[in-house]
Amino acid sequence: MAQVIDVADPADPRLADYRDVRERDLRGRRGLFVAEGRVVVEKLVASTTHAPASLLIAAHRLPSLEALLAALPADTLVYAAAQGVMDAVAGFAVHRGILAIGRRTAAPEAAALLAALPARADVLVLCGIANHDNMGGLFRNAAAFGAAAVLLDADCCDPLYRKSIRVSVGAALLVPWARLPRGADLPRTLRAAGFAPLALSPAGEVELAGYHPARRNAALLGAEGPGLPPELLSRAATVRIAMADGFDSLNVATAGGIVLHHLRTAPRG
Repeated sequence: MAQVIDVADPADPRLADYRDVRERDLRGRRGLFVAEGRVVVEKLVASTTHAPASLLIAAHRLPSLEALLAALPADTLVYAAAQGVMDAVAGFAVHRGILAIGRRTAAPEAAALLAALPARADVLVLCGIANHDNMGGLFRNAAAFGAAAVLLDADCCDPLYRKSIRVSVGAALLVPWARLPRGADLPRTLRAAGFAPLALSPAGEVELAGYHPARRNAALLGAEGPGLPPELLSRAATVRIAMADGFDSLNVATAGGIVLHHLRTAPRG
C-alpha cells in the first residue's frame, strides 16, 4: 500500500501540482492532468495507458478509500489534509474529497491505433468538438457501447482536461484515442485501415435504423451547429437519426450514443 503523508499547510511545496486547479487547467500542466472524484481516480488506477503520480485526499475520507489505496503502486505519493486545507490548495471546495495527478502517455498515431484494432471494431471520429462537456460525454458513450477507439481531428479539445475526464466518468482514461494532424486525409486513413466511414448529418441519405454496419465502422461526428465539413460528407455514407417533425437537432454526445448503440446491436457484414 502507498504511504500516506499528512500535510497541514496549504503552502506546502509538495502540493504545488494541486494548487489553483481551475487556473492551471487553462495554462496547461506539463504532461500532467487532474482526476477528480473516487470513480474517476479508480479508472486512473485501472488504466493501462496512464498512471497516477500522486493523490490528495481529505483526511476524513481515508477510511472509505482503503481498497483504492491498496491498489496503488507502492511508490505513489498520497497526501492527506483537512478538508479546509485541501480546498485552500485547490482554490475551490473539493466536495468529492479526492484529487489525483496523472501522467500523460504519448498518444499513438492514428494509423497505428486503427491497424491494431480487432477485425470487428467500431470507432468514433470527432471533428471540431471544442466543448469539454461534450467531449466527456462522447468518451463516456464510447466506453458504454464498446467503441474500440476515438479519433480526434486537430480542432478538438483535450480529452484529458479535468472537466472532460470528470464528465466521461473516467472513460477518457480507458478508451484508446489518437489525434490526427492538421490536414490529414481522414477518409483515406479510415479506408486504408478497413473502416467504413459513416457521417452523421440531419440531411443524411440513409436513416440510421436502416444502416447495415460493416465489420469495421467509423462514425463521424461534427460540432453542434456547423456539423461536419462538406468535404467529409461527400466522401462518406451519410446517415440521419429519425426525429420528430420540425426538429432535427441533437446534442452531439446524444447523437454519438445513438449511433454507437446501433452499431453495437445491428447485424453486420
